[in-house]
Amino acid sequence: MELGAFSVSLTVKDITVSKSFYENLGFQVLGGDLSQNWLIMKNDDCIIGLFQGMFEKNILTFNPGWDQNAENIESYSDVRELQKQLEEKGIKILSRTDESGEGKGHFTIEDPDGNPILVDQHR
Repeated sequence: MELGAFSVSLTVKDITVSKSFYENLGFQVLGGDLSQNWLIMKNDDCIIGLFQGMFEKNILTFNPGWDQNAENIESYSDVRELQKQLEEKGIKILSRTDESGEGKGHFTIEDPDGNPILVDQHR
């Protein structure tokens, strides 16, 4: 099962303080909007998202159709197909993407310990 690019989305108390902290660890801003309280940061192949006031918990994130540079890849598993495969394996889908749609979409699941997992396709 190809889930796409992986990142961790962190809920932060103060995005400016967190940005500075991760820059000290060698991360650089890849995308986002500080004025909207969210940034995507990268260090080599490691990607983290910093989100202030948007989530209650940290989230494991997968992006079908993207590589670790947020660039489109040719061959990938569509989010609707991934949702269907996981559901067939008995994994409960907490929020669904429209199965009849195409292009962008997302769904969420939780691991056995309650950690949220977002599968988020941007194309």
